[in-house]
Amino acid sequence: MLKSLLCFIALFVSLNAVAEPLSDERCLDCHGVSGFATPTGEHGNSPMRSLDINAKALNESVHGTLGCIGCHEDIEELPHGRDDLQAVDCVTCHSRMKLDPVSNSWRQQKRAFSASKNSTIINSKLYTSSIHSDRSKANNASCNSCHTAHYVYRSDDPRALTHNRNSPQLCGACHEKELKAYKTSLHGANLMRPWLGDSATCGDCHNSHRITEGVANHRVVTEACGDCHKTEVNAYMNTTHGKLAWLGSGDAAKCSNCHETHATHKVADSASKVSSENRLETCRKCHEEATENFIKYRVHGNTHDYEQYPIMWIVAKFMVGIVILVLIFFYTHSMLWFYREAANRVVVWRTHNSSSYRVRVKKEKKHSEHHFRRFSWQWRMNHWFLATSVMTLVFTGMSVMYADGSWAVDAVAMVGGLERMNLIHRFAAVIFICAVVGHAIAVIINIKRDPDFDWFGPDSLLPRNKDWQDMKGQIRWFFNKGEAPKFDRWTYWEKFDYWAVYWGAIVIGISGIMLWFSDTVGNILPGWVLNIATIAHGVEAFLAVATLFTVHFFNNHFRPSKFPLDTVMFTGSWDLEEFIEERPEQYRRLKESGELEQYLVKPPSKRAEIISHILGFTLLSIGLILLVLVVKGFVQGGLV
Repeated sequence: MLKSLLCFIALFVSLNAVAEPLSDERCLDCHGVSGFATPTGEHGNSPMRSLDINAKALNESVHGTLGCIGCHEDIEELPHGRDDLQAVDCVTCHSRMKLDPVSNSWRQQKRAFSASKNSTIINSKLYTSSIHSDRSKANNASCNSCHTAHYVYRSDDPRALTHNRNSPQLCGACHEKELKAYKTSLHGANLMRPWLGDSATCGDCHNSHRITEGVANHRVVTEACGDCHKTEVNAYMNTTHGKLAWLGSGDAAKCSNCHETHATHKVADSASKVSSENRLETCRKCHEEATENFIKYRVHGNTHDYEQYPIMWIVAKFMVGIVILVLIFFYTHSMLWFYREAANRVVVWRTHNSSSYRVRVKKEKKHSEHHFRRFSWQWRMNHWFLATSVMTLVFTGMSVMYADGSWAVDAVAMVGGLERMNLIHRFAAVIFICAVVGHAIAVIINIKRDPDFDWFGPDSLLPRNKDWQDMKGQIRWFFNKGEAPKFDRWTYWEKFDYWAVYWGAIVIGISGIMLWFSDTVGNILPGWVLNIATIAHGVEAFLAVATLFTVHFFNNHFRPSKFPLDTVMFTGSWDLEEFIEERPEQYRRLKESGELEQYLVKPPSKRAEIISHILGFTLLSIGLILLVLVVKGFVQGGLV
């Protein structure tokens, strides 16, 4: 009987012992003992692995409230074996956390907590795509390599290994060469002299959780440099170097190419790669034939600092002034025209179910048996070359101009890389220049064939007094102060479009050629000329986009009397009734001289009409898409 009772008591005690829940106190019975360790090998005389925990430090860390089995989830009994334990997966745990809506947190403490929690989640996800997370690389950094396994403190806590002042030594444990160079740099020296202010350390430049290689790393580092050197980085990103490097060019100069990766020095320091003694040699690493003229290029020149860069400032203000004036005038012109034409529609009364109401009658398209030939096939073909080359130039050029926009990066990837993008841009530039120059040559030949050509007559595209009178009459008509003017062959807005192409071809063409052959130009002329060329090229291209895909489209397609498409540039002819309405003065002149008959042609076939509409709407759609992308880039990055 006594024996049975003792067995029952023993069984009860053992069961209760097994059932006793795991707790931090029980874990610390072993791990809380200073010096607690286990052999790393099979025998006790092998090197020992320390397993003791400072309970006080653990409780003060950000994980202090989690408890031991909060991370070591696979431990089910004590004591436990070491062979079947899994490594703690920090990333999975952090990924299970939910982002807090920081904007909804109205108390500062709550906002700070939410931001901290959110950054933990985001950084954990970033880490999974960093080179440190690649487990195939021996001795690669894991979470506890930088944060330690148990004493995880916020990075602004001096006890944290990731604290600003501690991170160089932490990273230097693996990157010894880089640490040695860093200690001799401007950043490293300032870290040892805190009275000079904060200094950049490893995490400031590389972003601890986004350690990557190639283009992605360059973008991270460039953004990080901008945290302290905002003006310099903004200026750099407006140069050819900055734009091409951001898009993935292996040849374009990056911050580290000129300022050294870790051994960064002041420009005035003779050890600096960009000091006056070393700058030419540094530039020659990429530009082998560079001269003293070439290194006058302003790598960080900007258009906002008149004292340092007066010529860049003046050119930029002049170019932007032209953009503002042109856009104000022609956007206002288009809006007034739209309002006047919309208001001028015929209004009639209609009756339905014994009630009357006013409706605006839509303008009917003319369908007479005769058409007036306005453009020959040669001029229409020339227009096609211009339109397609310009749209290609806009797509490829604006992708570089607004390189840091997400759409620009995607555009470069879509065409197969930056080298192919540059090749397409230059090919389109050659087509554009040939189309413009070819047109000019053809016009000169035609004029020479006509000894009676009147340079300021109705068939000339040179501005004349009638254009001025027509423009004033059109504006009066906008305000209902007079009748609409009677236009001849060319209107004042068509002449603006015509000469704007030549102006753009000269400015964009010359500046583009200078940038294309920058090494040669920079050795002949002072290097800062390339800065001016970059400004002129970009601003003039923006003006072309802002007028071509808005004002030109409106004048020819989107105004109420033409909407949604005028096919004259595709079919080459207008309906005779439409011609009479659009160009009454030319019709009167040709009829009186008896020349009208030679311009009359048959209406285009149904197939030609369908093809014209398909082509027209395709070009308009592409143009509007490009306009949206450019506006998006402008909003994000500005003009100069």
